[in-house]
Amino acid sequence: MPSFKLKRILFKFLSLISVIRGYNILVLIVAQYLAAIFIFSPKKSLRNILFDVDLFYIVFATVCVVAAGYIINNFYDVRVDRINRPLKSNLDNYVKQSTRLNLYFALNFLGFILGWLVSWRAALFFAVYIFAIWFYSHKLKKYPLTGLISATVLTILPFFAVFIYFKNFSKIIFVHAIFLFLVIMVRELIKDLQNMKGAIVNNYDTFPVKYGESKTKYLSISLLLLTLFPVGFLLQYPALSYMQYYFYLALVTLIFIGFYLWKSTERNQYRMLHNVLKLLLLVGVLSLVFIDTSLLVEKVIDRLN
Repeated sequence: MPSFKLKRILFKFLSLISVIRGYNILVLIVAQYLAAIFIFSPKKSLRNILFDVDLFYIVFATVCVVAAGYIINNFYDVRVDRINRPLKSNLDNYVKQSTRLNLYFALNFLGFILGWLVSWRAALFFAVYIFAIWFYSHKLKKYPLTGLISATVLTILPFFAVFIYFKNFSKIIFVHAIFLFLVIMVRELIKDLQNMKGAIVNNYDTFPVKYGESKTKYLSISLLLLTLFPVGFLLQYPALSYMQYYFYLALVTLIFIGFYLWKSTERNQYRMLHNVLKLLLLVGVLSLVFIDTSLLVEKVIDRLN
């Protein structure tokens, strides 16, 4: 009996992690702190950043509202996920729908309060973000262009909370954001190709459903070609240091994705491409530490002292 209860608790925990996309939340936390350390405030010591209470509130608030966003998105996509992700859908069902909705409201409230502790502007930012995620899940994602653009913007937007907090408006940050925007939009298009079956059954008018696979591939490859401009611009910056090798890797990877995407016709092929793009974005996050290795050493030494 204790073993059965333990297994049930474990499944519920895994179900909850699945609903809030625990992997994505962890990557988000790491990305925000690495961006704060190496991009937004390179002159601040590691100690000052890690023990910055307001930054902690912003990151924590972001985690809360993004996790809540995954919950409400899961709520509206329950029928779609039964077709596109049957295993994940079965795991998600270990936590009651009512429990998930209660957690949704609790996380949003906590995120807003944490934002308020920083400033009324931060609270307003998170309030707008909460509404935007709900509106996307409820309406926008069912339509081709609005769904595609809003999904991309909502993915990048959490970083603007940290960006605005440090008030670092350098050109390199904006160009990097353009690169991320293009790559994430391609990832969304490939994900829509992967999930076409569920979208058709549930009357979701996504880009591939509306315009077909060929036009979706044309748009994706056009966006991949556009990434050459921000990458070329970033490679001219000496301050990029060893992170330049990430962008060389990104160029090779994106060229591979373009060729492979054009030949792809099956769901498993689209899934593979989607996972490659997710891995590329993860490597990009971890590569932030190579922007200036001397800076990393200085910050660690300062922390030890």
